[in-house]
Amino acid sequence: MKRLFADLHLSPPLRDLNYAYLLVKKAKTLGYQLVSFSINLYSDKNTLNLLKNFCTEIQIDFVSRIDLTPKNRNELKSQLRKVRHKYEVICVKCETKEVARQAAQDRRVDLLNFPSLYFKKRFFDRAEAVLASNSLTALEIDVKPLLILEGSSRTRLLSFLRRETAIAKDFHIPLILSSGITKTTLQRKPREIASLMDLFDFDVTSALDTVSRNPYSIVIRNREKLSSKFVAPGIRIIKEGKL
Repeated sequence: MKRLFADLHLSPPLRDLNYAYLLVKKAKTLGYQLVSFSINLYSDKNTLNLLKNFCTEIQIDFVSRIDLTPKNRNELKSQLRKVRHKYEVICVKCETKEVARQAAQDRRVDLLNFPSLYFKKRFFDRAEAVLASNSLTALEIDVKPLLILEGSSRTRLLSFLRRETAIAKDFHIPLILSSGITKTTLQRKPREIASLMDLFDFDVTSALDTVSRNPYSIVIRNREKLSSKFVAPGIRIIKEGKL
């Protein structure tokens, strides 16, 4: 069966959407069938519509995504109430342990992302994994730092990621490899991205799943939930009768 590839985290500067257009165009050329952009709570609807139009023009599937950066548990809960039924993918940037723990156990959260390059601010540990394993949350890893860092900084990050991916594997937490890139010079083919998982002792099939099966399963699940025909998991309205 042919694999369909996804990059759930294109992150161009949205003040100039020409960057976004170029990223989508190159993503299509590289073999991606689905892309998503990093949108925040303050992005306007017009920006989202323009990004969607770019994808329609280039004939690549567009997924609406929002990145939340709450300061505490209550702020996260409040933000989730506002956005869950508006976006197909919800990512939480975990910058405090309190937020990380709450995001891991909340079924409204799709992706956990740990942007910090400092060990003490990367909170994906075994306790975090236990919470995430009881929800539908996946761990997202951006490859951009691996492409641009050098020397000890890259070595330190690889050490963090080896620990985190091993924990995720132990607790069957889905892993998503996304680019997180801002410009076309950093874009890579999906199989090249997946090959980075060899650094963390993943076999070829599991590595490819991080850029295909795993992100697609999130999108498919949430599109079903957002459908007007959705009633509950496994239950859909097929046809409405007349009273």
